[in-house]
Amino acid sequence: MESALKPFRVLAYIVGAMLLVLCTAIVLRYGFDIPEPSKIVSPIHGFLYMLYLVAVMNLGMKARWSWSYMLGVMLAGTVPLLSFYIERRVTARVQEAIA
Repeated sequence: MESALKPFRVLAYIVGAMLLVLCTAIVLRYGFDIPEPSKIVSPIHGFLYMLYLVAVMNLGMKARWSWSYMLGVMLAGTVPLLSFYIERRVTARVQEAIA
């Protein structure tokens, strides 16, 4: 489980930060008619989110999470700031299971 935890943690922070950047780019696109940033950020965030999903699946399978819990962790990458909170909760849960 420890080997799956580190990639999850890294990707949770990256996806969370990229989601904030994406939200800013969307505000620029629709609020200020500046579409270029969202054209660049959107595919990058999409790719990183897919990697996050793989990391969650990997950790979830090794930790024997229920499918509903795994789905909740996956959806945390779609709500700004939630991935940071969920990362801390998941890390604590996994470290408790290891100990």
